[in-house]
Amino acid sequence: MTKSALYLATAAGAALLLAGCGGAQTASRDQIRAVGSSTVYPFAKAVADSLAKSGASIKSPIIESTGTGAGMKLFCAGVGVQHPDIENASRRMKKSEYEDCVKNGVDKIVEVQVGLDGVAFAEARGGLGLKLTPEDVYKAIAANPYGKPNTAKTWKDVNPALPAEPILVYGPPSTSGTRDALKELILAKGCDANPEMKALKESDKDQHDKVCTEVRSDGAYVDSGENDNLIVQKLEANPKAIGIFGFSYLEENADKLIGLTMNGVEPTYASISDFSYPGARPLYIYVKAAHLDAIKGLKEFVAEWAKHWGKDGLLAKQGMVVSPDDVQAKNAAIVSSFTLLDPTQLK
Repeated sequence: MTKSALYLATAAGAALLLAGCGGAQTASRDQIRAVGSSTVYPFAKAVADSLAKSGASIKSPIIESTGTGAGMKLFCAGVGVQHPDIENASRRMKKSEYEDCVKNGVDKIVEVQVGLDGVAFAEARGGLGLKLTPEDVYKAIAANPYGKPNTAKTWKDVNPALPAEPILVYGPPSTSGTRDALKELILAKGCDANPEMKALKESDKDQHDKVCTEVRSDGAYVDSGENDNLIVQKLEANPKAIGIFGFSYLEENADKLIGLTMNGVEPTYASISDFSYPGARPLYIYVKAAHLDAIKGLKEFVAEWAKHWGKDGLLAKQGMVVSPDDVQAKNAAIVSSFTLLDPTQLK
């Protein structure tokens, strides 16, 4: 069966699916519910507000900032009015997450890349002025750099060229897509700068992930929850601290914060757009095909994203980095036809 046929079959039976899975609850819901990434949250809110102001008789969607990982669990828990319609994600869905979705009957999913963002490292104005590399970050915040317990107390312990100031990093929790991106784009690359670690990746992937991506828990790295604005406040209070969050929060607070270079590249709109900045990453929304016809306004809400993700659109004005033209065109086509995700592409 083709993807289009699969979608048609899904749409035709959507109300029945929701009724069957909703138990005693009603077979429909008059308000869209989205969960997931704190990075995508402000963009989703902006799109929701735009839809509400458009004059359409659609209630403003409920947007919850749960973190990408926690949101995936909620999204994949089942089909029905008690489950979210959309997952906002600051990294791509994992193969294991898709498999969990399928186990719970969420086997028809639409994936839409809505834009780009970066895992930004920042400090307050008048801070330490650190010039970092992925290897520096790995040595500073990994639990067991290169397989040995982390004993580094200052940035100078990490790299003699850095100041002898205590390591204090405020960053995302384990449920966050920003944390996943930090692991993949920065920590793993810093770890793999060591030939032995790079070889370990081939011989024992699980051990490699443990050594290369686990974050220390002795106070040098502080899990700051899903509220990125809280990290901004903590940096203002302590100019010697470093914060990690999505680029849009850095841009929004440019009067208070400075982005730190990574491999000599500043986190900017241009460096994220062309992926020269090491922490650049795509942003996604995931939509349940079974909910498209059953949840009032869901199709319109997804279409609203595509209306605003261009260079002069609402999302760019909110701080989202615009995807390349070909990526925009591809995802506009997905939104137009609600093409289903091909799970063979997931890792």
